[in-house]
Amino acid sequence: MTFDNGELEGRPPIIHSMIAGGLGGTTGDMLMHSLDTVKTRQQGDPHLPPKYTSLGSSYYTILRQEGVARGLYGGWLPAMMGSFPGTVLFFGTYEWSKRHMLDYGIQPHIAYLTAGFLGDFAASVVYVPSEVLKTRLQLQGRFNNPYFKSGYNYRGTFDAAKTIVRTEGFPELFSGYKATLYRDLPFSALQFMFYEQFQSWARDYKKSREIGVRLELLTGAAGGGLAGVITCPLDVVKTRLQTQIDPVPVVSKPKDRPVAEPLSGHHDTVLKSSPSPSPSPSPPPQQQKRPISTSSPSTHTPRPGAMPLDEDSIFRGLKLIYKTEGIGGWFRGVGPRFVWTSVQSGCMLFLYQTILRRLEVWLPVERSGFSA
Repeated sequence: MTFDNGELEGRPPIIHSMIAGGLGGTTGDMLMHSLDTVKTRQQGDPHLPPKYTSLGSSYYTILRQEGVARGLYGGWLPAMMGSFPGTVLFFGTYEWSKRHMLDYGIQPHIAYLTAGFLGDFAASVVYVPSEVLKTRLQLQGRFNNPYFKSGYNYRGTFDAAKTIVRTEGFPELFSGYKATLYRDLPFSALQFMFYEQFQSWARDYKKSREIGVRLELLTGAAGGGLAGVITCPLDVVKTRLQTQIDPVPVVSKPKDRPVAEPLSGHHDTVLKSSPSPSPSPSPPPQQQKRPISTSSPSTHTPRPGAMPLDEDSIFRGLKLIYKTEGIGGWFRGVGPRFVWTSVQSGCMLFLYQTILRRLEVWLPVERSGFSA
């Protein structure tokens, strides 16, 4: 008998998948939020030398100086506000598109891969704005933080949203949207393709739809960890594009433009050519706009002196890093990324399956309409 990921034994209602996915995804994100905060501080630290270096010492420093609520769990509210609706949209879109493609006879791996792309694209409309708020509040810590000067100083989530819209414009809430999609769409697609395949193998091995807690955790962690390793080069480029400070004296290709070219909004001036540095006195002492990482935490921290990527292009960024740092530059931070994606994915997908089974008991439905 072939179990094919449980398809022949019936499909849960899509609404059940959406509820289970929302609860499982939000719980997984909240469990990993403190690690996310530490990595955000490491990525966005404007000080030289940086205050936050290794993972362990950074975690202890934030905990000791700022505590849990406004330190390690700073930005938890926008994280939760974006995580739940985002994962609800993801799992609803993923299950709907996957089932339709399978019913039309599309090869399962292609169906899982495509459904992962579509699911993450649908969720990005929600999670990218929430992650912009979350990462700024994580980097800031408490209001008037005496221990770390990040350049941000919001009273809370809603003050941050109002301030950003008023001073930088509504589009700033979608800062880094394209770079986020370049990384997260392939990650989600690969994660769920691997997860579905590992689940199928586990059910074949167990000769049952129930594979047990250990295999549930292992299949989810393996799917997320493997996808995290494969997409690490995209994570490296995305992080460097979003964490580098643009108005530094970086020599770029000569262009027939004025010496200074203003960027969007009320601030930020980037030097585009070097004929005469005198008209521009010096970069502003402190910037409010720093395009730090948005989305699931990038675990890449650029090495000191890494060449800045002044072109907003993923593929040119990959080429530049390879030419200057080799293959190792593509996979900088792959260890922490593997750990984070494995643990988060294992927790989320284990809870997803557990809640699905509970919903089958609490909200029983007729299965005839869902059989493959």
